Amino acid sequence: MLKSPLLEKSAVRHGFFTREGGVSTGLYSSLNCGPGSNDIPAAVAENRARAMALIGRNAEDLRTVYQVHSADVIVLQDRDDLVPRPKVDAMVTRLPGLALGILTADCVPILFADTQNGIIAAAHSGWKGAVADIGRAVVETMIGLGARRSSILAAIGPAISQESYEVGPEFPAPFLALDATSKKFFIPSVTLGHYMFDLKAFVRRRLEKLEIGGIDVLENDTCAEKDQFFSYRRMTKLGEADYGRQLSAITLGGE
Repeated sequence: MLKSPLLEKSAVRHGFFTREGGVSTGLYSSLNCGPGSNDIPAAVAENRARAMALIGRNAEDLRTVYQVHSADVIVLQDRDDLVPRPKVDAMVTRLPGLALGILTADCVPILFADTQNGIIAAAHSGWKGAVADIGRAVVETMIGLGARRSSILAAIGPAISQESYEVGPEFPAPFLALDATSKKFFIPSVTLGHYMFDLKAFVRRRLEKLEIGGIDVLENDTCAEKDQFFSYRRMTKLGEADYGRQLSAITLGGE
């Protein structure tokens, strides 16, 4: 489990979990927390329980959603189970004891906290969510619940890095349409007409424009670090049949 130095200074428990320490085998070895994979459901449930134990929570405290690469946010106002899981990509709550979880395998997990006002959030940001500004949607939702912009901290977790993220010639267009300076997030690939895209840097820049209290970035590359992380891009390159998902989670103090 990895932690953000920025969030460690605040009164939250959190973790960016790696693929180590679980019970799954084969392609899912070993801490696969993704129910959307074809892994054995009992193994996924045990892995999620193990992850929760590392941040002092029980399995039933964890909430995850059906991620669809949107900028949509849900506010959790009670401890009811999310059944069926809502199709959104971020959660916000002020309830102590709930753990908000995001599942990724190259996309960017973002954990947010305003501990002065007791509000946390978790977001899944692929490139579509980043373009749609999911970070802004989360921050505005937090402020609507009573957070203060200058008190909000955000930690960007392990995700695919520029060295591993080749994109086609059409890919930069929506980013350049937002802001011509976005060209700095693209460098030429060895493949003619293709680019290497820095998703984490783009996500960070979007958060910086929100003028929140602090931003932290874990530099791990999910695609390149095969012993530590699951990766959709790596699965595709290797022609594997499926892939696991790592969990990133945050919870407010309280029993």
